[in-house]
Amino acid sequence: MKTDWDALLRFIIGVTLSLTLAGIVAVVLFSLVFVTQPMNGMAPNDEAFFNLITPLATFITGSLGTLLAMNKKPPSDKKEGDA
Repeated sequence: MKTDWDALLRFIIGVTLSLTLAGIVAVVLFSLVFVTQPMNGMAPNDEAFFNLITPLATFITGSLGTLLAMNKKPPSDKKEGDA
């Protein structure tokens, strides 16, 4: 029964982090495509936004990778030939 709750919790966390990451990507793409930028460089507000969002997106990506890489099965002590 505990495994079912663990699997459900991992699923909910994974979906939440994935939706958050997708939202971040959508907002960044929107700000790059549809927001008017100055001719030389980037607007100061947009530069501050990107400086803030970069570590957040990196953290969420790392958390998702860790969540997906976690293995709940304990390693088996038996060798393939053992019965």
